[in-house]
Amino acid sequence: MPTLTIFNAAPAGPAAEPAAPRSTGRPIPAVVGADLEVPVKGGRRVRYANLDYAASAPCLEPVSAAVAAALPAYSSVHRGAGYASQLTTARYEQARHTVRAFVGARTDDAVIFTRNTTDATNLLARCLPEDATVVVFDTEHHASLLPWKRAVRLAPPAFPGEAVRSADEALAAIDGPKLLVVTAASNVTGELWPIAALAHIAHRHGARILVDAAQLVPHRSLNLTALDLDYVAFSGHKLYAPFGAGALVGRRDWLAEGEPYLKGGGAVRAVGESTEWHDDPEPRHEAGTPNVLGAIALAAACDALTATGWTELVREEERLIARLRAGLAAIEGVRELSLWGDDHPRVGIVSFTVAGYSAREVAEALSGEYGIGVRDGKFCAHPFVRHLLGTADGGCEDGTASAVRASVGIGTTEEHVDRLIGALRDLVSRATAR
Repeated sequence: MPTLTIFNAAPAGPAAEPAAPRSTGRPIPAVVGADLEVPVKGGRRVRYANLDYAASAPCLEPVSAAVAAALPAYSSVHRGAGYASQLTTARYEQARHTVRAFVGARTDDAVIFTRNTTDATNLLARCLPEDATVVVFDTEHHASLLPWKRAVRLAPPAFPGEAVRSADEALAAIDGPKLLVVTAASNVTGELWPIAALAHIAHRHGARILVDAAQLVPHRSLNLTALDLDYVAFSGHKLYAPFGAGALVGRRDWLAEGEPYLKGGGAVRAVGESTEWHDDPEPRHEAGTPNVLGAIALAAACDALTATGWTELVREEERLIARLRAGLAAIEGVRELSLWGDDHPRVGIVSFTVAGYSAREVAEALSGEYGIGVRDGKFCAHPFVRHLLGTADGGCEDGTASAVRASVGIGTTEEHVDRLIGALRDLVSRATAR
């Protein structure tokens, strides 16, 4: 039997915020399905322009290859003596080390594989001390806004400094255990949040911080240790690994003491008249057979992005998003949504409205007539989208009080961006003629 090597990788990634990219000179990996053709009005077929990366990113070819390579020896992990089980266990645990290195975690941090960011935040919510209070902004995705038993919700801040001040005041007024929850990059506007400053404020008040990194890690490097974050959560399906895995990474103590997220095999040390649960957070919260292939895929995506280097990835994304935003700004009747203004740093996400159309009408026309995929609605951030639109309430499914979101990533081309801009010009001219 070959030796199965597992190593403890050191935290990786730059220490600054926003992260300074590094260059490797390696080519950007390709995505699976880049040549997908879709039907459009008139019976034609066109190459698909996928501008919906913020919902789910396509699979990277190296990720698909890693899953294919693991399938011949696919077996259940842990406690198996057979070769296939041992090999699959080694790959699964190696994936844990890879994820730890990818987010620059501390060597003693727990890395728990989950289904996605929502699963990860709900897991942490179950493990908070009973008397813990959570401070969270109304700008958050529902995954970060809703799971908490006791929460103080803060209004959308008018500028980054106000976010820090509001968190400071809220945390100062709370006794007992407390957790600040904040996104690193908005899933609505793409704007980057001052997570280093917020972490400093949280720790000054004896609180911890959870960062929703779902929209950050596909676009920028993250160093949990350098930023002094307590927990980060993210999803594989937004990180070019759409195989149903995510991760919660962070301090072990609350996770080791919390009620097991799932009760079953693997989470226990012994079962008799009473049950003795594992002290280690990973087995304690990963009962049953885990999503082995999802974890392998997630690690492969982390490896692929790290190997490429962030200089090339960030440079290309910023070029495309600048082209998209400039094109939108030139179309009368198209309004980009922003919390902190046009010049605030952001990842490749833009949300907007089109005068004369509901968001659903725009998304359906872009798909059915131009072969363009975008998202419409409130993006699981209802309070925030209503705030940006200036509406007190409104439905989501019928397209009222909603917006259109275009998001870019690996595989996005200039032609995709230009096609969207041209299509929106067509729609606006039609609305004017009506």
